Formats: sequence, C-alpha cells, structure tokens
Amino acid sequence: MFVPCTPKGCIELLHRYGVDIKGKRAVVIGRSNIVGMPAALLLQREDATVTIVHSRTKNPEEITRQADIIISAVGQPNMVRGSWIKPGAVIIDVGINPVEDASSPRGYRLVGDVCYDEACKIAAAVTPVPGGVGPMTIAMLLSNTVSSAKRAYNFN
Repeated sequence: MFVPCTPKGCIELLHRYGVDIKGKRAVVIGRSNIVGMPAALLLQREDATVTIVHSRTKNPEEITRQADIIISAVGQPNMVRGSWIKPGAVIIDVGINPVEDASSPRGYRLVGDVCYDEACKIAAAVTPVPGGVGPMTIAMLLSNTVSSAKRAYNFN
C-alpha cells in the first residue's frame, strides 16, 4: 500500500518547514477519499487533534477558526476567508479552482479554496495556488514510484 500523493505531500510540507503537528488542532476541509480523509488520518498519526469540516458541517467558520493547521481540499474558490483563520495558523491550500479572468490569455486563472490575500495577513504560512501543493504531489509520486521499484526488485 502507498500513501496518496497529495496528502503525503501536505504532511511533508509541514515537516520540511518545521511545523510541529503533535498536539495541535488541525481542521481538514473536505472529506474526499483522495485528499480529505487520508490527510485527516495522516494528521492523526502525527498526534494532531483533527476535525473534518464538510458540506453538512454546522458553523464551519467557527470550527476552522480554532485550528492551528488548516488543510483545505473542498474545491470552492476563496471559500476560506480571513475571518475563518486563527492568527498564526498554518494553511495548506489543496484547492485548484478556475475563475473567470478577462485579463488572462486563457480567460481564467487558478485560485485556491483559501482567499490568499486575506490569509497572508493573518496566517503564519499559506501555500500558494498554483505552485504550492502541486509540486509536492509530483515529488511524492516520484517517492512512491521509487519505493515501488525497490519493493519489486527487493532492493533496500
């Protein structure tokens, strides 16, 4: 079995930047089988206290505002506003959402689930979209590929 690449990349980002996970309150926004649920399980494995916020959650803003770590993977552009963020929180924005932009040659631009401009003023760290989690996902795919090859050829 392999850990899914995007959630694995989120945890790796936290480790590489020296973010202490143990004992922290973490909120994962989104409960997909590909990102949300695995991310929540990985955070639990690192001894975080994890809450999953989803489309049926009452008071998602209030719950998210208590988090030291936020991983958003819901697919709603700019859903997480500054008022949702606890000062000093660390935010990993997994969302990749096209929004219309007449000034762009393609007619759209990509934004995350988190309103980046607002989050930057409050959070200790925020991943950008694009260019944040995507490269980590690719790196973790390579890591999983190397691990698979090592297993296949009994190479330690």
